[in-house]
Amino acid sequence: MGGSQHERVVEMLLRHGDIRPDKPGEDGETPLCVAAWNGNEGVVKMLLERDEVNPDQSDNYGRTPLWCAAQNGHEGVVKILLERDEVKPDQSDNGGRTPLWCAAFNGHDGVVKILLQWGEVNPDKPANDYRTPLFCAASNGHERVVKMLVDQGGVNPDRPACNGQTPLLFAAASGHVEVVEALLELDEVNPDKPDNDGRTPLRCAALYGREGVVKMLLARPEVNPDKPDINGRTPLLCAAWNGHEGVVNMLLQQDEVSPDKQDNDGRTPLSYAAGNGYAGVVEILLGRDVDPGKPDVFGQTPLRMATRHGHTAVVALLRPAGPSL
Repeated sequence: MGGSQHERVVEMLLRHGDIRPDKPGEDGETPLCVAAWNGNEGVVKMLLERDEVNPDQSDNYGRTPLWCAAQNGHEGVVKILLERDEVKPDQSDNGGRTPLWCAAFNGHDGVVKILLQWGEVNPDKPANDYRTPLFCAASNGHERVVKMLVDQGGVNPDRPACNGQTPLLFAAASGHVEVVEALLELDEVNPDKPDNDGRTPLRCAALYGREGVVKMLLARPEVNPDKPDINGRTPLLCAAWNGHEGVVNMLLQQDEVSPDKQDNDGRTPLSYAAGNGYAGVVEILLGRDVDPGKPDVFGQTPLRMATRHGHTAVVALLRPAGPSL
Protein backbone atom coordinates (compact mmCIF):
# COMPACT_ATOMS: atom_id res chain seq x y z
CA MET A 1 0.00 0.00 0.00
CA GLY A 2 1.46 3.36 -1.04
CA GLY A 3 1.83 6.40 1.19
CA SER A 4 -1.20 8.15 -0.25
CA GLN A 5 -3.32 5.04 0.29
CA HIS A 6 -2.20 4.89 3.89
CA GLU A 7 -3.16 8.51 4.29
CA ARG A 8 -6.67 7.91 2.90
CA VAL A 9 -7.22 4.99 5.27
CA VAL A 10 -6.00 6.98 8.27
CA GLU A 11 -8.22 9.89 7.25
CA MET A 12 -11.27 7.62 7.09
CA LEU A 13 -10.52 6.05 10.45
CA LEU A 14 -10.02 9.41 12.12
CA ARG A 15 -13.54 10.43 11.11
CA HIS A 16 -14.97 7.81 13.47
CA GLY A 17 -15.58 9.15 16.94
CA ASP A 18 -14.63 5.90 18.65
CA ILE A 19 -11.08 5.94 17.30
CA ARG A 20 -8.29 6.83 19.73
CA PRO A 21 -5.55 8.33 17.56
CA ASP A 22 -2.96 8.08 20.34
CA LYS A 23 -3.72 4.53 21.47
CA PRO A 24 -0.47 2.64 22.00
CA GLY A 25 0.35 -0.81 20.65
CA GLU A 26 1.88 -3.80 22.38
CA ASP A 27 5.25 -2.09 22.95
CA GLY A 28 3.72 1.27 23.81
CA GLU A 29 4.23 2.64 20.32
CA THR A 30 1.60 5.14 19.20
CA PRO A 31 0.33 5.53 15.63
CA LEU A 32 2.46 8.67 15.43
CA CYS A 33 5.57 6.68 16.36
CA VAL A 34 4.81 4.14 13.64
CA ALA A 35 4.20 6.81 11.02
CA ALA A 36 7.39 8.61 12.02
CA TRP A 37 9.37 5.35 11.88
CA ASN A 38 8.16 4.72 8.34
CA GLY A 39 8.65 8.31 7.21
CA ASN A 40 5.00 8.88 6.26
CA GLU A 41 4.85 12.66 6.40
CA GLY A 42 1.20 12.88 5.39
CA VAL A 43 0.04 10.59 8.19
CA VAL A 44 2.32 12.38 10.68
CA LYS A 45 0.72 15.72 9.77
CA MET A 46 -2.81 14.32 10.08
CA LEU A 47 -2.14 12.83 13.49
CA LEU A 48 -0.51 16.01 14.78
CA GLU A 49 -3.69 17.91 13.95
CA ARG A 50 -5.49 15.96 16.66
CA ASP A 51 -5.42 17.43 20.16
CA GLU A 52 -5.36 13.95 21.71
CA VAL A 53 -2.04 13.12 20.06
CA ASN A 54 1.08 13.74 22.13
CA PRO A 55 3.90 14.52 19.65
CA ASP A 56 6.54 13.48 22.17
CA GLN A 57 4.96 10.29 23.57
CA SER A 58 7.56 7.55 24.03
CA ASP A 59 7.04 3.81 23.76
CA ASN A 60 8.07 1.21 26.35
CA TYR A 61 11.68 1.57 25.24
CA GLY A 62 11.70 5.33 25.57
CA ARG A 63 11.60 5.93 21.82
CA THR A 64 9.72 9.07 20.81
CA PRO A 65 8.38 9.84 17.32
CA LEU A 66 11.40 12.11 16.77
CA TRP A 67 13.74 9.32 17.84
CA CYS A 68 12.06 6.96 15.36
CA ALA A 69 12.28 9.43 12.49
CA ALA A 70 15.93 10.24 13.24
CA GLN A 71 16.85 6.57 13.51
CA ASN A 72 15.66 5.93 9.98
CA GLY A 73 16.81 9.19 8.41
CA HIS A 74 13.41 10.70 7.65
CA GLU A 75 14.38 14.36 7.37
CA GLY A 76 10.91 15.62 6.49
CA VAL A 77 9.31 14.02 9.53
CA VAL A 78 12.12 15.29 11.76
CA LYS A 79 11.47 18.86 10.59
CA ILE A 80 7.71 18.51 11.15
CA LEU A 81 8.16 17.21 14.68
CA LEU A 82 10.74 19.81 15.65
CA GLU A 83 8.20 22.54 14.87
CA ARG A 84 6.19 21.38 17.88
CA ASP A 85 7.04 23.00 21.20
CA GLU A 86 6.21 19.82 23.11
CA VAL A 87 8.95 17.87 21.36
CA LYS A 88 12.22 17.57 23.27
CA PRO A 89 14.94 17.20 20.62
CA ASP A 90 17.53 15.72 22.99
CA GLN A 91 15.39 13.16 24.81
CA SER A 92 17.08 9.80 25.30
CA ASP A 93 15.57 6.34 25.04
CA ASN A 94 16.03 3.76 27.80
CA GLY A 95 19.55 3.10 26.55
CA GLY A 96 20.54 6.75 26.73
CA ARG A 97 20.46 7.12 22.94
CA THR A 98 19.24 10.50 21.69
CA PRO A 99 17.82 11.26 18.22
CA LEU A 100 21.20 12.75 17.29
CA TRP A 101 23.00 9.63 18.53
CA CYS A 102 20.78 7.43 16.35
CA ALA A 103 21.21 9.61 13.28
CA ALA A 104 24.99 9.70 13.73
CA PHE A 105 25.18 5.94 14.27
CA ASN A 106 23.39 5.31 10.99
CA GLY A 107 25.12 8.03 9.00
CA HIS A 108 22.04 10.16 8.35
CA ASP A 109 23.98 13.37 7.81
CA GLY A 110 20.88 15.33 6.78
CA VAL A 111 19.15 14.57 10.07
CA VAL A 112 22.37 15.26 11.99
CA LYS A 113 22.60 18.68 10.35
CA ILE A 114 19.00 19.52 11.28
CA LEU A 115 19.38 18.44 14.90
CA LEU A 116 22.66 20.28 15.41
CA GLN A 117 20.84 23.53 14.64
CA TRP A 118 18.83 23.16 17.85
CA GLY A 119 20.47 24.66 20.89
CA GLU A 120 18.92 22.08 23.22
CA VAL A 121 20.82 19.28 21.53
CA ASN A 122 24.05 18.20 23.24
CA PRO A 123 26.35 16.99 20.43
CA ASP A 124 28.58 15.06 22.85
CA LYS A 125 25.93 13.32 24.93
CA PRO A 126 26.87 9.67 25.53
CA ALA A 127 24.52 6.72 25.69
CA ASN A 128 24.49 4.40 28.69
CA ASP A 129 27.43 2.50 27.22
CA TYR A 130 29.44 5.77 27.08
CA ARG A 131 29.47 5.91 23.27
CA THR A 132 28.92 9.44 21.95
CA PRO A 133 27.46 10.43 18.58
CA LEU A 134 31.00 11.03 17.32
CA PHE A 135 32.16 7.64 18.52
CA CYS A 136 29.28 5.97 16.67
CA ALA A 137 29.88 7.89 13.46
CA ALA A 138 33.61 7.19 13.57
CA SER A 139 33.28 3.48 14.31
CA ASN A 140 30.81 3.06 11.45
CA GLY A 141 32.85 5.04 8.95
CA HIS A 142 30.51 8.02 8.51
CA GLU A 143 33.12 10.62 7.58
CA ARG A 144 30.68 13.44 6.81
CA VAL A 145 28.93 13.06 10.15
CA VAL A 146 32.29 12.98 11.95
CA LYS A 147 33.30 16.27 10.35
CA MET A 148 29.93 17.88 11.11
CA LEU A 149 30.15 16.95 14.77
CA VAL A 150 33.74 18.13 15.11
CA ASP A 151 32.95 21.42 13.38
CA GLN A 152 29.96 21.94 15.66
CA GLY A 153 32.14 22.45 18.71
CA GLY A 154 31.45 21.17 22.20
CA VAL A 155 32.60 17.70 21.17
CA ASN A 156 35.58 15.87 22.68
CA PRO A 157 36.99 13.86 19.74
CA ASP A 158 39.17 11.74 22.04
CA ARG A 159 36.47 10.85 24.57
CA PRO A 160 36.61 7.15 25.42
CA ALA A 161 33.65 4.82 25.57
CA CYS A 162 33.46 1.60 27.56
CA ASN A 163 36.83 -0.04 28.21
CA GLY A 164 38.60 3.19 27.30
CA GLN A 165 38.20 2.82 23.54
CA THR A 166 38.37 6.10 21.62
CA PRO A 167 36.71 7.02 18.31
CA LEU A 168 40.14 6.79 16.64
CA LEU A 169 40.78 3.30 17.96
CA PHE A 170 37.47 1.99 16.65
CA ALA A 171 37.87 3.72 13.29
CA ALA A 172 41.38 2.30 12.99
CA ALA A 173 40.25 -1.23 13.83
CA SER A 174 37.47 -0.98 11.24
CA GLY A 175 39.77 0.37 8.55
CA HIS A 176 37.92 3.64 8.00
CA VAL A 177 40.83 5.51 6.41
CA GLU A 178 38.99 8.79 5.78
CA VAL A 179 37.69 8.95 9.35
CA VAL A 180 41.11 8.17 10.78
CA GLU A 181 42.62 10.92 8.63
CA ALA A 182 40.00 13.42 9.82
CA LEU A 183 40.56 12.55 13.48
CA LEU A 184 44.35 12.69 13.22
CA GLU A 185 44.07 16.29 12.05
CA LEU A 186 42.71 17.27 15.47
CA ASP A 187 45.15 18.39 18.15
CA GLU A 188 42.94 16.92 20.87
CA VAL A 189 43.31 13.39 19.51
CA ASN A 190 46.12 11.24 20.91
CA PRO A 191 47.10 8.88 18.06
CA ASP A 192 48.68 6.38 20.46
CA LYS A 193 46.08 6.36 23.23
CA PRO A 194 45.51 2.82 24.53
CA ASP A 195 42.26 1.42 25.86
CA ASN A 196 41.99 -0.20 29.28
CA ASP A 197 43.58 -3.38 27.90
CA GLY A 198 46.54 -1.48 26.49
CA ARG A 199 45.41 -1.79 22.87
CA THR A 200 46.43 1.20 20.76
CA PRO A 201 44.91 2.28 17.45
CA LEU A 202 48.00 0.88 15.69
CA ARG A 203 47.74 -2.47 17.45
CA CYS A 204 44.06 -2.75 16.45
CA ALA A 205 44.72 -1.74 12.84
CA ALA A 206 47.56 -4.24 12.63
CA LEU A 207 45.42 -7.05 14.04
CA TYR A 208 42.86 -6.62 11.25
CA GLY A 209 45.32 -5.89 8.46
CA ARG A 210 44.28 -2.28 7.84
CA GLU A 211 47.32 -1.29 5.79
CA GLY A 212 46.14 2.23 4.94
CA VAL A 213 45.50 3.05 8.58
CA VAL A 214 48.77 1.46 9.71
CA LYS A 215 50.67 3.61 7.22
CA MET A 216 49.02 6.81 8.52
CA LEU A 217 49.65 5.96 12.16
CA LEU A 218 53.28 5.01 11.57
CA ALA A 219 53.81 8.46 10.06
CA ARG A 220 52.99 10.04 13.41
CA PRO A 221 56.03 10.53 15.71
CA GLU A 222 53.86 10.09 18.82
CA VAL A 223 53.05 6.50 17.86
CA ASN A 224 55.18 3.76 19.40
CA PRO A 225 55.21 0.99 16.76
CA ASP A 226 56.31 -1.68 19.25
CA LYS A 227 53.96 -0.84 22.12
CA PRO A 228 52.51 -4.00 23.73
CA ASP A 229 49.05 -4.39 25.21
CA ILE A 230 48.48 -5.78 28.70
CA ASN A 231 49.08 -9.29 27.34
CA GLY A 232 52.41 -8.26 25.88
CA ARG A 233 51.15 -8.39 22.29
CA THR A 234 52.72 -5.85 19.97
CA PRO A 235 51.32 -4.61 16.65
CA LEU A 236 53.79 -6.90 14.82
CA LEU A 237 52.71 -9.93 16.81
CA CYS A 238 49.05 -9.17 16.08
CA ALA A 239 49.71 -8.78 12.36
CA ALA A 240 51.74 -12.00 12.25
CA TRP A 241 49.03 -13.83 14.20
CA ASN A 242 46.49 -13.12 11.45
CA GLY A 243 48.85 -13.48 8.50
CA HIS A 244 48.84 -9.86 7.33
CA GLU A 245 52.07 -9.84 5.30
CA GLY A 246 51.71 -6.23 4.16
CA VAL A 247 51.41 -4.93 7.70
CA VAL A 248 54.24 -7.18 8.89
CA ASN A 249 56.55 -5.72 6.24
CA MET A 250 55.53 -2.15 7.15
CA LEU A 251 56.20 -2.69 10.84
CA LEU A 252 59.54 -4.42 10.25
CA GLN A 253 60.73 -1.28 8.47
CA GLN A 254 60.50 0.56 11.80
CA ASP A 255 63.79 0.55 13.72
CA GLU A 256 61.95 0.45 17.07
CA VAL A 257 60.20 -2.82 16.25
CA SER A 258 61.66 -6.00 17.73
CA PRO A 259 60.84 -8.91 15.40
CA ASP A 260 61.32 -11.52 18.13
CA LYS A 261 59.55 -9.87 21.07
CA GLN A 262 57.67 -12.31 23.29
CA ASP A 263 54.20 -11.79 24.79
CA ASN A 264 53.22 -12.77 28.32
CA ASP A 265 52.99 -16.43 27.23
CA GLY A 266 56.47 -16.30 25.76
CA ARG A 267 55.19 -16.48 22.21
CA THR A 268 56.82 -14.49 19.43
CA PRO A 269 55.40 -13.21 16.12
CA LEU A 270 57.00 -16.28 14.52
CA SER A 271 55.24 -18.58 17.00
CA TYR A 272 51.81 -17.26 16.07
CA ALA A 273 52.49 -17.19 12.34
CA ALA A 274 53.79 -20.74 12.43
CA GLY A 275 50.98 -22.06 14.61
CA ASN A 276 48.39 -20.55 12.30
CA GLY A 277 50.02 -21.73 9.08
CA TYR A 278 51.00 -18.38 7.57
CA ALA A 279 54.01 -19.47 5.53
CA GLY A 280 54.45 -16.04 3.93
CA VAL A 281 54.80 -14.31 7.28
CA VAL A 282 57.07 -17.08 8.58
CA GLU A 283 59.37 -16.59 5.60
CA ILE A 284 59.48 -12.81 6.16
CA LEU A 285 60.32 -13.21 9.85
CA LEU A 286 63.00 -15.84 9.20
CA GLY A 287 64.78 -13.21 7.14
CA ARG A 288 65.12 -11.09 10.26
CA ASP A 289 66.99 -11.54 13.54
CA VAL A 290 64.67 -14.08 15.13
CA ASP A 291 65.29 -17.31 17.06
CA PRO A 292 63.23 -20.01 15.28
CA GLY A 293 63.73 -22.44 18.13
CA LYS A 294 62.58 -20.15 20.95
CA PRO A 295 60.00 -21.95 23.16
CA ASP A 296 57.06 -20.29 24.87
CA VAL A 297 56.25 -20.73 28.58
CA PHE A 298 54.58 -24.04 27.74
CA GLY A 299 57.68 -25.35 25.99
CA GLN A 300 56.16 -25.05 22.51
CA THR A 301 58.49 -23.97 19.70
CA PRO A 302 57.28 -22.53 16.38
CA LEU A 303 58.20 -25.81 14.65
CA ARG A 304 56.32 -27.91 17.20
CA MET A 305 53.22 -25.70 16.85
CA ALA A 306 53.30 -25.88 13.03
CA THR A 307 53.78 -29.66 13.13
CA ARG A 308 50.95 -30.18 15.59
CA HIS A 309 48.53 -28.26 13.38
CA GLY A 310 49.66 -29.92 10.15
CA HIS A 311 51.06 -26.83 8.46
CA THR A 312 53.47 -28.66 6.18
CA ALA A 313 54.65 -25.59 4.25
CA VAL A 314 55.64 -23.87 7.48
CA VAL A 315 57.32 -27.04 8.77
CA ALA A 316 59.42 -27.17 5.61
CA LEU A 317 60.55 -23.58 6.19
CA LEU A 318 61.37 -24.12 9.86
CA ARG A 319 63.17 -27.50 9.78
CA PRO A 320 66.38 -26.13 8.23
CA ALA A 321 66.23 -23.06 10.49
CA GLY A 322 65.64 -24.47 13.93
CA PRO A 323 66.28 -27.48 16.19
CA SER A 324 64.47 -30.74 15.63
CA LEU A 325 61.40 -31.73 17.56
